[in-house]
Amino acid sequence: MTGLFLRAALTGLLLSGTAAHASGQSDASISGSYLAGRSAAKLRDNDLASDYLSDALKADSGNPVLTEKIFLLELSEGNMPKAEEFAAQVLTFNSQQRMARIVLGIKDFRGRHYAEARKNFAQSAYTPVGELTSWLLTAWAYAGEGELNPALKTLDRLDSNESFANFKTFHAALIADYLGNSIRAEASYRKAYEAAGTSLRVVQAYGNFLERNGRAAEAQKVYRTYLDADENPLVRATLDASLKNEKPKPFIANPSQGAAEALFSLATSMTDDQSIDVALLYTQLGLTLGADQDIMYTLLGDTYEDMKRYDKALAAYQRVPVDSPLRTNADMEIAVCLQHLERKDDALAKLKEVIAREPKNFDAIVTLGNLYRNNEDFANAATTYDSAIALLNPPAPGNWRVFYFDGMSHERLKQWDMAEKQFRKALELSPNEASVLNYLGYSMIEKKINLQEALDMVKKAVDLKPNDGYIIDSLAWAYYQLGNYELAVTNAERAVELLPADPTIADHLGDAYWRVGRKLEARFQWQHALDNKPEPEDAKRIQEKIKNGLPDDVPVTPAQNTTTKTNG
Repeated sequence: MTGLFLRAALTGLLLSGTAAHASGQSDASISGSYLAGRSAAKLRDNDLASDYLSDALKADSGNPVLTEKIFLLELSEGNMPKAEEFAAQVLTFNSQQRMARIVLGIKDFRGRHYAEARKNFAQSAYTPVGELTSWLLTAWAYAGEGELNPALKTLDRLDSNESFANFKTFHAALIADYLGNSIRAEASYRKAYEAAGTSLRVVQAYGNFLERNGRAAEAQKVYRTYLDADENPLVRATLDASLKNEKPKPFIANPSQGAAEALFSLATSMTDDQSIDVALLYTQLGLTLGADQDIMYTLLGDTYEDMKRYDKALAAYQRVPVDSPLRTNADMEIAVCLQHLERKDDALAKLKEVIAREPKNFDAIVTLGNLYRNNEDFANAATTYDSAIALLNPPAPGNWRVFYFDGMSHERLKQWDMAEKQFRKALELSPNEASVLNYLGYSMIEKKINLQEALDMVKKAVDLKPNDGYIIDSLAWAYYQLGNYELAVTNAERAVELLPADPTIADHLGDAYWRVGRKLEARFQWQHALDNKPEPEDAKRIQEKIKNGLPDDVPVTPAQNTTTKTNG
């Protein structure tokens, strides 16, 4: 939100003072409600934001800024009747508000008023995301009328942007399949699979098509290829059903499911912080179209987790049906949400419940280990990771993380031999993992062992992640331990630029400055480290350095906060 926009919004409120006084509320109370709502919205507390802004709107009915904000908040919370009501109001003063057009288009779509839906979608077709959304939904509106050629012709409009190619091919396959044109469907499915064979939905839909057309063996090959790279409960359940000769239902049974799939495709492609709010809106709209509930509620939970709205994520995961293949995944995510909500005992209990039900569930066991490690219960973490590792026969490259996590836990227990063994196993499985190279290299630097190997490891980690302040600091500290203080200064300064609030990095820069004779700057960095609240033991050491400096020619004992240093 820009400053100009804020000024315009507040001006709109001030100009409506007459209406406010007529209702018995002061300008101050209206502005207070507005500002409180805006603050809540910035924190993504949409329920609270909607309440505050609704109070402001009662005193200033018809205010366009408030109306549009409340519309988006109601939509983000899934309050569709209210969202539709506000969408109609928004269009009275902004006839091309994109999300308002989409919401009312989806409302028409659900009512099978496909021509009206297309009109709304067409007026939302600006900006790349708007065009992609509009033409996918328009194509499905034609499919709702049984019109294959207009649907495919609409999808051709996506050719204007090459990044839309996979969306076009996949939905062309789904529409042709739904309308019974197997020849066109197969050609498009093949093309989609060749271009995006690692996509879960492409694999599910293509396999489903093959099975329904009497080609179960080919479908099973598609499923197995996917599972060889990524174990997924939905694909596993589909393969198991296929092996039992169970005939699947059509992947898309009606136009609403097709439109929901379009919204799902769009929402899952929006992963950065700037687009996550739009992903939430599309997910909520998809739920109104009767899409696969387990898929959509899982996506809703994942989206809320990304937004750090763990209470909302918890509620979404709880709505995944009990008989869904995604139920276990939902229970694991519920445990993670409980952990974030500081309900640590409940989190552990939930995961133990999953493991009691599925004692060989590798992911659940690793997640339990992660919770123990997060709680700094490193003994239980190490034991849990060890039990997960025992299930691997043999471990695959993708299993490097559990060895890394296990190594961290043993290192924190001061069981260095076991920790080093697990770190090296992680690198054997996946040699280019910057986090492992950094942790092992930094740990050896701390212990003043294998310093040249440690330096090489950290250099490689920096090459892999050149803008990671923690890793660059590890390189600085390696140079420090080797007595190359000038290079230590150069790298520590870069690390402080990247992570100015980290006390360990500032402490290291202070040490390096002292060794090159820049003693005033050294004390400044040590004070900076102290101001950023280091661990108590480190604080005592830093205070001593501020008072007395470093002893001549004797490397300082470094700060022990390795978990922060290594992104642990």
